[in-house]
Amino acid sequence: MRLVSSLLGLMTLTLTLTDVAIAALSSGCGKAPTITSGVKTITVDGTQRQFTIRVPQNYQNNKGYKLIYGLHWVGGRMDQVANGGDTGSKNWKYYGMQVLANETAIFVAPQGLNGGWANSGGSDLKFIDAMNNYIDSGLCVDQGQRFSIGFSYGGSMTYAIACARAKQFRAVSVIAGGVLSGCDGGNDPIAYFGIHGVRDGTLNIAGGRSMRDRFVKNNGCASMTGAKEPASGSRTHITTTATGCKTGYPVKWAAHDGGHIQAAADKPAPEENGEASWVGPEAWAFFNSLEVSTPK
Repeated sequence: MRLVSSLLGLMTLTLTLTDVAIAALSSGCGKAPTITSGVKTITVDGTQRQFTIRVPQNYQNNKGYKLIYGLHWVGGRMDQVANGGDTGSKNWKYYGMQVLANETAIFVAPQGLNGGWANSGGSDLKFIDAMNNYIDSGLCVDQGQRFSIGFSYGGSMTYAIACARAKQFRAVSVIAGGVLSGCDGGNDPIAYFGIHGVRDGTLNIAGGRSMRDRFVKNNGCASMTGAKEPASGSRTHITTTATGCKTGYPVKWAAHDGGHIQAAADKPAPEENGEASWVGPEAWAFFNSLEVSTPK
């Protein structure tokens, strides 16, 4: 009986280790940091690219930090993401997540070429790769805790990251995005949170549903077709979690009664309001729920 019990215990341990990949710390861990907060410039395929980075206060070089990218909208700027966007709210910095992270994450806001994310020839994906390498070598990053969030064109680029870099990122949150930056690959699972307005007249919610459904399929979830969405005029939002997904690969979908906006808020607050928005708290909670383990 003891032998059987021991074998069963070993089998359980083996299955556990098979299902869960141990988080890898970047090469910058255990070393004096070579990166400080501020605007950085790197060269990618002969083109100078810029991003702004925020290193946590009281940074510790032996602690693996989350790395969260916030991607701007068309015509937007990296400093707008870092400073609270067009909402003018200090609570909306990095789509509302900086304040919620409470110094537990490194935040990065890259600058798109010509105010956008065309990703021609994969140029913006190469930029993402270059930033990952640069930050990994200069700071202590938990490589199983990379995330991206973006609105509109930034949501589209975040979707492109989900499609092409699912093995390098733990999860994404796409706010009112479209397939504007491409979808190279698009067959690997990644934790996915889509957010869209039912009255979006710029990038229709039907496109958002289709993007969501790609990862519903990739993640082995039950269909989300027919997921509840708020009625026009209700000024509310409904968040649905997919069922049956592979362990570690959840899919969430939040539809709100609003237009093409980033900081959606329920009534009685204004339709877009960085102080009252539920988007940041729900996106942060989604990312933070994936902290324990990183699936293979």
